[in-house]
Amino acid sequence: MTIAAILGTKGADVFTIAPDTVVAAAVALLATRRIGAVPVVADGAVAGVFSERDVIQALADGDTAVLSHRVEAVMTAPAVTVGAGDSALGALSLMTQRRIRHLPVVDGDRLVGIVSIGDLVKYRIDRIEADAAAMRDYIQQA
Repeated sequence: MTIAAILGTKGADVFTIAPDTVVAAAVALLATRRIGAVPVVADGAVAGVFSERDVIQALADGDTAVLSHRVEAVMTAPAVTVGAGDSALGALSLMTQRRIRHLPVVDGDRLVGIVSIGDLVKYRIDRIEADAAAMRDYIQQA
């Protein structure tokens, strides 16, 4: 299955922020929308990803004024991205290797969606359950 198929199921709506957004506003967006990360888009291209981890890391580094900084100062950049035609298993492997939980989906430089580790794990579980059901049906018909 491809990333495009997952986006087709979950939808391709993506909230984005600009690099000059104040961290406090970005945190408010994450909390309001109940999301863990948001792509940072500059001039139509993904410049980075701002996540809960970025805020925690800044605080852990002793930056207690982080909420008044611009997102570009604390975001993860460059963003690790995938294409809509990439495989879901490949994306899951990439996330595991890079220890990240969100991947912006791009077509060239244009953002077309975002997938989370939860989206990919759900896909894997659904596939495993479908395979198990098919195997049960096959055995029962034999």
